Amino acid sequence: MLAPGERLDDLHRDGLKIIQNPKFFCFGMDAVLLSDFAKVHRGQRHLDLCTGNGIIPILLSAKSKGASFAGIEIQEELADMANRSLVLNGIEDRVKIIRADIKTFGSETFDIVTANPPYMPVGHGAQSPTDALAIARHEIACTLDDVVAAAARLLVSKGRFYMVHRPARLAEIFATLATHGFAAKVLRFVQPNISRPPNLLLISSIKEGGANLVIQAPLVIYDEDGNYTKELRGIYYD
Repeated sequence: MLAPGERLDDLHRDGLKIIQNPKFFCFGMDAVLLSDFAKVHRGQRHLDLCTGNGIIPILLSAKSKGASFAGIEIQEELADMANRSLVLNGIEDRVKIIRADIKTFGSETFDIVTANPPYMPVGHGAQSPTDALAIARHEIACTLDDVVAAAARLLVSKGRFYMVHRPARLAEIFATLATHGFAAKVLRFVQPNISRPPNLLLISSIKEGGANLVIQAPLVIYDEDGNYTKELRGIYYD
């Protein structure tokens, strides 16, 4: 099941495990937070853009009663890794990985779309030429505009789009969402601790929705002792 260089990681939820390879882009906390922030209700169809090794649809399939879950990934190696994780967990009838380019894929529509667009996730850095190459491949595959345009094309009217990104890009995010017919509905910043500024944001928007933005209380990752906060532990382990 595991190819050379791969490892098997425990997701601490329903016995799920995931195949990863440090040569590629292993998931970080941002993906876990997005899978908690996104809501897929009973009977809804979900799609994750730029899914990588499939972490978000795998987690969402365990957390919700959605009708189906899917992820799109352009890189053959990552799509293959994700599909082997589905088989390993016995969820290949519930979750589908599609090897395709989000800029041209458009054969289906979905109720919920999620995305962790190209940027350097928290906890990752280029520690070697191999890491730098993997990061570069991840970031040049598509732009923020490509991701939002794909979400707009693939969502049903009033469908919801969830995304995790960087606070420094917030103005660009708002402008790009508006360009493609989205109304931002919920915004939540993520802070490393109570005394430091946010380094992530979670945003929910609705296709063809009305203006009414709710800004939630920040999510704080570490308490004053350097341990995960109660809320963060709940996201990871409950």
